[in-house]
Amino acid sequence: MKNKYTLRLKIVFISSCLAVILNGCSDDKTTSEQAKTPRSWDHAHKTTVTDTQKHQFEHDFAEQCVTREVRQSGNDRKQFAKPCMCIATFMMQDLTAIEAEKFLKENKSTQSLRIRFENSAYHCLQK
Repeated sequence: MKNKYTLRLKIVFISSCLAVILNGCSDDKTTSEQAKTPRSWDHAHKTTVTDTQKHQFEHDFAEQCVTREVRQSGNDRKQFAKPCMCIATFMMQDLTAIEAEKFLKENKSTQSLRIRFENSAYHCLQK
């Protein structure tokens, strides 16, 4: 009986020591610079898109849309100008700064823009 008691005491003692050592080794220090720096997933919601960027996005996106549709169908540009402008205006309502920057500066379309394009096209072509 005494052996079981000492074995349990040793296990508890070793477990406690390991817990204290491992807890003491963790690096939970945050500097004031780290605390002030926003996380990568936080910055998109804090930055806003200016009216100039929205206007530029609207016209650039509409022009790209018209060019793409004329290339695919070979029809007149005037036929696609109104639906493409409707799509661009509808997409512009919820435009984020990251999406605008990627589209305007890097000429890239994000997945969220593609999804929003499909939703906007459905909405505008129903009219």
